[in-house]
Amino acid sequence: MRIKYQKLEDFSEQMKKYFLTGSLAACVSSVLISNQAFAANLSLYGAGSLRNALTEVSQDFTQETGIGTNTVFGPSGIREQAIETELQLGQPTADVFASADIGNPQKLYIKGLSSQPVEFTQNQIVAVFSSKYSQVKIAPNQVLDYLLNPNIKLGIATPILDPLGDYTQQIFTQANSKNPGRFDTLNSKALQLTGGTNSPIVPSGQDSLVYFLNKTQQADVFLSYYTGAIASQKIDPSLQVVGLPDYLSVAAPFGLTVIKNADPNAQKLADYILSEKGQQILHKYGFTSPTKSVPEPNYVWGLLLAATIGLALNKKLAEPKQKIQVENLG
Repeated sequence: MRIKYQKLEDFSEQMKKYFLTGSLAACVSSVLISNQAFAANLSLYGAGSLRNALTEVSQDFTQETGIGTNTVFGPSGIREQAIETELQLGQPTADVFASADIGNPQKLYIKGLSSQPVEFTQNQIVAVFSSKYSQVKIAPNQVLDYLLNPNIKLGIATPILDPLGDYTQQIFTQANSKNPGRFDTLNSKALQLTGGTNSPIVPSGQDSLVYFLNKTQQADVFLSYYTGAIASQKIDPSLQVVGLPDYLSVAAPFGLTVIKNADPNAQKLADYILSEKGQQILHKYGFTSPTKSVPEPNYVWGLLLAATIGLALNKKLAEPKQKIQVENLG
């Protein structure tokens, strides 16, 4: 009996050792995996217009490098304000900021909160008409007449908070140069439906252009990015996308910057967006390549940028570049 008991005790002690060893290994493994995942995740803040393109870019980046990415999208002005607030509170979240303009990344750079921004892609502004006009072929040289028509509701993005709204202000200014008074006419009738803190809520899963132009009919025509317009037209082919005439055309450069004290891998993500692979993905969604780097800013220009709307996109940063040849796509 003593022999049997001794064997049972030995077996019990051996099992305890195995269990303890296994438990320690599992805990160490769990901690290592958790720490690796936490350390690897980068946070990419991007303009809402970049949602589809940069989601794919970040997924490919993670697949190729093993570095995880979290993405947050929204109006660039609001994203910039969020980054500033987080840094002031000592709770930085963003590592890389991809804006729909140069101005917002430039604000961060001037304040010493990020690297000097670079232009990483371009967009174009077009007019998107509702299904009311699906039977009428609208030419680019007719767009301004439609925008000025008092019976036609014009939808735009919110200036300052959303660069698309700023580009729209530039279009109004250029229209005014041909005929004084047009800026006031266009600006007073324009409905700021997107990009603001108090903008109407678009139901989850709904496309904003389709929603405002055809579902709620809050607008008859909307000044939008080309990339967003063609995505909306795929959802609802009754939308008519029309390019602007040359005298109204506005270049829309998009800026990229790495946030101060970002994760060491943040530059790798920025470089990937600028790489041939990243650019190919952006092209797939209708963006075009940047044509030059951003010039060194000066402090006075930065203050003017923060205080103005349309003129915030300084001509030095918005010189005519290669344009998308947008024909009447309706």
